[in-house]
Amino acid sequence: MEALKDASHLYEVERRATHAERPGFRINEIQISPKQKVPWHCHNNVQDAFYVLHGKIRIFLRDPKEEVRLGPGETFSVRPKRPHLVINGGDASATFLVLQGIGEYDFVPLT
Repeated sequence: MEALKDASHLYEVERRATHAERPGFRINEIQISPKQKVPWHCHNNVQDAFYVLHGKIRIFLRDPKEEVRLGPGETFSVRPKRPHLVINGGDASATFLVLQGIGEYDFVPLT
């Protein structure tokens, strides 16, 4: 599938905000309801580093298959080209930061 520069139209979230954006690096804040998710995708060049502010999230990964559960103050990084899916891991909204870099951002949707 073709890499996108902006994937915000592909999935719905309660709130998203950009806190920093510079060439090769950006910080986004995402809030998802218990029924929302960031669909399967990967990035060709950038690493995703997740930091949970409120609630819980679950990150599912492929190559190799893995599941990571994070709560407030916990972090996890996903290397470039590793497929991942993010869902809410609780019964209330979850808010997390995604630090993306270093390199040109893209979003490669997967099935």
